[in-house]
Amino acid sequence: MGAAFSSNHMEFKDYYKTLGVERSADDKVIKTAYRKLARKYHPDVAKDKSSVGRFQEVNEAYEVLSDPEKRRRYDTLGPDWERQAAQGAGAAGRTTWGPEGEVRFETEGDLGGFSDFFQSIFGDLGRRAGGRSGRVRDFRRGGFANIDFGDLGDLGGGRSTEAPQAGGDAEAAIELTLEEAFSGVRKPIALEMDEVCPTCGGAGHVGGKPCETCRGSGWKKSQRRLEVKIPAGVDTGARVRVAGEGVAGPGGKKGDLYLRVTLKTDPRFERKGDHLYVDLPVPFVDAALGGEMQVPTLKGAVAMKIPPETSTGRVFRIPGYGMPHLKGGGQGDQYVRVQVTIPSGLTAKEKELLAELKKLRPERT
Repeated sequence: MGAAFSSNHMEFKDYYKTLGVERSADDKVIKTAYRKLARKYHPDVAKDKSSVGRFQEVNEAYEVLSDPEKRRRYDTLGPDWERQAAQGAGAAGRTTWGPEGEVRFETEGDLGGFSDFFQSIFGDLGRRAGGRSGRVRDFRRGGFANIDFGDLGDLGGGRSTEAPQAGGDAEAAIELTLEEAFSGVRKPIALEMDEVCPTCGGAGHVGGKPCETCRGSGWKKSQRRLEVKIPAGVDTGARVRVAGEGVAGPGGKKGDLYLRVTLKTDPRFERKGDHLYVDLPVPFVDAALGGEMQVPTLKGAVAMKIPPETSTGRVFRIPGYGMPHLKGGGQGDQYVRVQVTIPSGLTAKEKELLAELKKLRPERT
């Protein structure tokens, strides 16, 4: 049996003020404000004792304003909640919350981490389970970077009274070379995430005392090493899904990890979609008389004939030597842009021959 509403004065909590949003704010605005404040005051980030209390306040406010039923009840009662509760309890003894505005405040068990104000009003509703925030190694620089989750849910507080839920999705950056993107690669990575503490189940306390494992935060750092498969053909901006390697939910399975791809600049090739472009230096003699040149490709060097009288800027196509199509078979093409080069350190004989050529073609002077 839950504890009925007490007449002792209890301070009203303005959850809208806590999150810094208007009472008319929609779900998107509320979630955005929550994400910002949760990251700001998370003990691992703030490194300030006072941040723990602020962090819990932010979680409690989001718990109410992100839940349609709790928010409706909170908005209906408002700052005059105690008088309405007292009237409701006095009139009917076992008054319950119903569609016509009847109220009965009682808590069903301990909702640790939330205030007495919350438990008095919402104890019968329990709390939502949700994902956890954390950090994933930034594979480009070897450090750690913040990650985004598809559903942050709550970030700490009490143990969930609902059925086990899946965790949140995570996103992190990974940088690849053009060769890795061309062929596809299995790449080892290291992850570090803050996940639900296995000792307290995210409550932050055990038996009324702060959890020694997570020091009251409800989170525990989890380190994982895994090998991810990057498909051939990925480009900057692509997101590679690694199933089941996201953040674990309270008692539920993990969400997914999404790797946001960035390709390093390659000094040889320029990528445009699935096509590759390369500049090929051609000596002016070969460009004038024709010849055969070795062209670099991501499959190795290939021989290409240069027809006589080839000028700078002329482009040749090598079919099927571009990037693999990420969806569907086949590959793009490689385009070779000719850059005619002029030799330096001419010998006397070479200068003499060039002077003779100049006399033979006066219209070019």
